[in-house]
Amino acid sequence: MIPSCLNLQLTPLFPSPFLSVNRLSLLPSSTFPAFAAKSRRLAFAATKAPSISTMAAEQGNAGNLKQKLAKLFQLSLEATVPGEPDIEPLVAACTAKFGDYQCNNAMGLWSKIKGRPGIEFRGPPAVGQAIMKNLPQSEMIESCSVAGPGFVNVVLSKNWMAKNIQKMLVDGIETWAPKLSIKRAVVDFSSPNIAKEMHVGHLRSTIIGDTLASMLEFSNVEVLRRNHVGDWGTQFGMLIEFLFEKFPNFEDVNETAIGDLQAFYKESKQRFDVDAEFKDRAQKAVVRLQSGEQMYRKAWAQICEISRREFDQVYQRLGVHLEEKGESFYNPYIPGVIEALTNQGLVEESKGARVIFIEGINIPLIVVKSDGGYNYASTDMTALWYRLTEEKAEWIIYVTDVGQQQHFDMFFKAAKRAGWLPADDRQYPKASHVGFGLVLGEDGKRFRTRSTEVVRLADLLDEAKTRSKAALIERGKAAEWTEEELEQTAEAVGYGAVKYADLKNNRLTNYTFDFDQMLNDKGNTAVYLLYAHARICSIIRKSGKDTGELKKTGKIVLDHADERALGLHLLQFAEVVEEACTNLLPNVLCEYLYNLSENYTRFYSNCQVVGSAEETSRLLLCEATAVVMRKCFFLLGIKPVYKI
Repeated sequence: MIPSCLNLQLTPLFPSPFLSVNRLSLLPSSTFPAFAAKSRRLAFAATKAPSISTMAAEQGNAGNLKQKLAKLFQLSLEATVPGEPDIEPLVAACTAKFGDYQCNNAMGLWSKIKGRPGIEFRGPPAVGQAIMKNLPQSEMIESCSVAGPGFVNVVLSKNWMAKNIQKMLVDGIETWAPKLSIKRAVVDFSSPNIAKEMHVGHLRSTIIGDTLASMLEFSNVEVLRRNHVGDWGTQFGMLIEFLFEKFPNFEDVNETAIGDLQAFYKESKQRFDVDAEFKDRAQKAVVRLQSGEQMYRKAWAQICEISRREFDQVYQRLGVHLEEKGESFYNPYIPGVIEALTNQGLVEESKGARVIFIEGINIPLIVVKSDGGYNYASTDMTALWYRLTEEKAEWIIYVTDVGQQQHFDMFFKAAKRAGWLPADDRQYPKASHVGFGLVLGEDGKRFRTRSTEVVRLADLLDEAKTRSKAALIERGKAAEWTEEELEQTAEAVGYGAVKYADLKNNRLTNYTFDFDQMLNDKGNTAVYLLYAHARICSIIRKSGKDTGELKKTGKIVLDHADERALGLHLLQFAEVVEEACTNLLPNVLCEYLYNLSENYTRFYSNCQVVGSAEETSRLLLCEATAVVMRKCFFLLGIKPVYKI
């Protein structure tokens, strides 16, 4: 539920996002208390925001096994220890042979109630027995048992499992989507700098951010996919002056005229470093740009547009969708935000700069530099304010490398001091930094070309597609397929391999970029998974049956142990997506997808599909597996292939 204060229809403080800093300084100081008032209202509401788990439990979830069982155990716990407050059912999937799920409350509950008058239990096993006895009757549970120190093991009904898989096939995979408590989130990802080409360093932010956004969207959250590009720094004075010098009729300039934008940037930077007169002109150009001088604003817009079109080519190849709101968008709002923070007593003078001191950190957060200019902290604080008050986001997620962790930690703490965010990180609205490690080369160092340059992302994608196409040709596909089919499959497999090799790792760790490993068709790779999906589709085609009709007339049966194991794994999809969303860990979904493929392989190896007495049921299990795999691919930004 969105806090009431964030439902206000707030009028933007400034009429245009392109007002200059100098013009803003002319606004009456009476305008600025609006920021402080909104900040105070935020502080009041934030402390009341519910946790994600509480809200999800209240709303229920059609596809989430763990939540369904948690509701049953909640009733059992209330009956076992009436009136005992704050007991949340601890339900987890089993890894042992005793059951499918386990309730682990007995030991913790015993430690709370032992020694109390009237307590008849004689230890955790007795508490576990009582929890099992008080569990309400449910068609989803086949049997229960108590093991060890009170662990309550649950075996799910295979008939109930089969019925729910079939229901998903009829009603669609969307019925298994998690239902999170929040309604709107901002995912801030990719964020390259204008006039610099996207390189391998942008790969992780773009891929991880896209997957997080997709998982949240699937979970019924409205996601604002924000590309916070660097388009308002001091380098623009340098770029604009170089543009004027090289192209007097700069308004007619396009990508072809400038050529390699990265080379253009390097050339202007070299000139800036060695030519004092040019440097002086460039520094003055920054002031003229920020003051809104028309010619400089037009040149800035021209450079941004050329750069933007280059970015868009990469995003199209990756299938990534973002909405650009760069640093320049927030610049007009910065003075008001700084003024409001100052009025709250948060901003102090220090060595000529204006700063916010953060408890526990020995360096302050500089929000106005000693020369009066703004920096990343100024923009980030303002962007957070805007996202909370104007865009009414309840969760703001920033996807950058782990090297920026201290910066985000400091500005999140400053926002808490301002009352914009609650002190408790489990409550909403909240801000989260999704850090990630480096992409390394085979030498264990930062991934670079042989000339020590950073690897251009476009070149990397070209190489992935080329290698993928070569492997397909080696398998004889050029003779079997049209050129279009070959190209499309090479792209799907090549780009998918690059994405999956990144996403399958815990994002906090570094990983080594290795084309040979990621394009291997064996092991935990996208190639293996895409081929597995194509094989399922091939089996269904060979049967000659219409799965659309089978969904309506057929029936799934899970009598074989491998059928049941596959069915259980399929049913765990919703809780895995929710875990990946809640903890912001795409690798959790990758692990699920790989294990699903392994479960399917065991099923297919031991359970004949086409021509068996159980053909209809097993074809429906194949279809359900393919449906879930395709949704996993979609969430990971990977295009499935249907034949190989």
